[in-house]
Amino acid sequence: MRDIGIDVKAPEGVCNDENCPFHGKLSVRGQILRGKVLKVYGKTAVIEREIIRYASKYERYMKKKTRLHAHNPDCINAKPGDLVTIAECRPISKTKSFVIVEVAR
Repeated sequence: MRDIGIDVKAPEGVCNDENCPFHGKLSVRGQILRGKVLKVYGKTAVIEREIIRYASKYERYMKKKTRLHAHNPDCINAKPGDLVTIAECRPISKTKSFVIVEVAR
């Protein structure tokens, strides 16, 4: 198992996925984000992040939601409803530039 350079707990499972940062050749760099898994299809997971920002013009807080697609390796296998940590990587497909590195179940 490789050290990916991020302080996360390594997965217990083993996989032979080429796009796994722990067991494959995929390197991670850039942003590290947290979010909730909405749905999983194939090896892709849809992650939703909620951002709370203060709007000074209206003197209120506003909520914004953002959805990202992330690669879900076999050794991690995140399910809908899980809170996950995702890390930025090279583009895996047209919409996937993140990979799941940890699940907080």
